Amino acid sequence: MKNKTGRYSVYIRPIQIAFDLLIINLLVLICMRSAMNNIGYHSIVSVFWLIISYYTGYYEVYRYTKEVEIFGKLLKQFFFTSLITFAYAGYMYKQVNTQEVGWYIFSSFVLVALLKYSIYIFLKKYRLLYGGNFRNVVIVGNGKSAEELEHFFNNNLDYGYHLIQIFNLKTNKKEELEACKNFVVAHKIDEIYASLHSLSNNEIDDLIHFADNNLKTIKFLPDSKNTFLRNLAVEYYDYLPIISLRTIPLDVAVNKRLKRIFDIVFSLVVILGILSWITPIIAILIRLESKGPVIFKQKRNGLNYEEFYCYKFRSMHLNPYADLEQVQKNDPRITKIGKILRKTSIDELPQFLNVLLGVMSVVGPRPHMVSHTEIYAKSVDKFMVRHFIQPGITGLAQINGFRGEVETETDIINRVKYDIFYLENWTLLLDIKIVFTTILNTIKGEKKAY
Repeated sequence: MKNKTGRYSVYIRPIQIAFDLLIINLLVLICMRSAMNNIGYHSIVSVFWLIISYYTGYYEVYRYTKEVEIFGKLLKQFFFTSLITFAYAGYMYKQVNTQEVGWYIFSSFVLVALLKYSIYIFLKKYRLLYGGNFRNVVIVGNGKSAEELEHFFNNNLDYGYHLIQIFNLKTNKKEELEACKNFVVAHKIDEIYASLHSLSNNEIDDLIHFADNNLKTIKFLPDSKNTFLRNLAVEYYDYLPIISLRTIPLDVAVNKRLKRIFDIVFSLVVILGILSWITPIIAILIRLESKGPVIFKQKRNGLNYEEFYCYKFRSMHLNPYADLEQVQKNDPRITKIGKILRKTSIDELPQFLNVLLGVMSVVGPRPHMVSHTEIYAKSVDKFMVRHFIQPGITGLAQINGFRGEVETETDIINRVKYDIFYLENWTLLLDIKIVFTTILNTIKGEKKAY
């Protein structure tokens, strides 16, 4: 018998809401029997749970939602729920056992999180093993984006997309588009992915009209991977819609402050906990092997393309090419102690001083030396976009294999791609994930750490 295409998905969210409400209400009986076991609190926590979830998008979890995004939604939901709980307790009771309330919030968070992730993982396994809860899709058009989407659908079956047909529009476009429409209706296709690279404005309008009138979801692929369109923002001037190229979360004041607090706390921990005692040891080892300063400083471009001095432990012999040539594998300029420093990334530790001074961040696009920045600005499309935010000690590009020497043009193009994705999709949880991944990669050892 042929599997259904996820028609019971509509019941998943109501079931999860019911179980969440059951958990947070039952735990009141278990954890807070002496204080808040009354109909008033049960009613208030249930109503506010639903209101908060609506405004935070707590239940807006889709097959393409990442695990870290789910965790972020959990944190938001329980932050506001905790505020309501403590506010109610403080208003209704003169003396409240904060240990009871804290245990209630913690146990609720753990159980609700287990439920949410269990459903998420179960659906992934269900799609992968049994072919259920899937969407039938077609791709219309050709180009780099269409090829990459085809590869994604074929290699990520747990997302629940079945690629049924590709209409590449390379022969007779008009006939293929008509055949596509007939195919979509006849084979009960759920979603159409159309490449803007292959379609005219009239053809796009025609496909939208067809999808709307046949209750099909239509999504569009950008003209090229190099357009980097990730977060188009629609604003309204009176009733006129205006589309901005991108939104940058770190332009929002509260996000900027949050990231700065994280930077200050993390850099102080590293400076006081590691740099304070390791610097004298490194200084002695560096000076024993070669003459010159312990700290190497180099001009680099940061936020808004402004120049600043980036600090590192000196890992090379003094040479006139330090500001002009990137370090290469087996570079004769690198000292013996320098090889160890670079391999373990200890040479980067003084950059936490840059972070504390506010010219760098713990996470962000890696800054390049000024001479290379000028070259890349002219030769690499969208390179300058990286300078909309502060540079970082580590970044999304670095944990994805694009750190160190730029050996080919593909290296710098991919680095820019990841940097732009980061600045358009920043969250504090993404920063934390990048930091932990960087630490793990350093412990395991990286191929390009030289």
